[in-house]
Amino acid sequence: MHPLLIPIEVISYLSRPISLSVRLFANMLAGHTLLKVFAGFVVSMPFFTGALPLTFIVALTGLEILIAFLQAYVFAILTCLYINDAYHLH
Repeated sequence: MHPLLIPIEVISYLSRPISLSVRLFANMLAGHTLLKVFAGFVVSMPFFTGALPLTFIVALTGLEILIAFLQAYVFAILTCLYINDAYHLH
């Protein structure tokens, strides 16, 4: 069983930082893409109808800042857990 388990554990430890960085990148990209799409709506609309998407952009920017803090927290916690696993093997 050990010859099978060792490569699986090595792949697991090596894929953790990659999955963490892909998760962080995808969340940041999704928020920025959403803001860019709604900013395009504001620019293409007349002045009196562009106020609603503009307020939505302001709300999305606040949500983006909240998500950035949450992602930084999750990134820090998961990094600490992964480092702890690397130092204290089972």
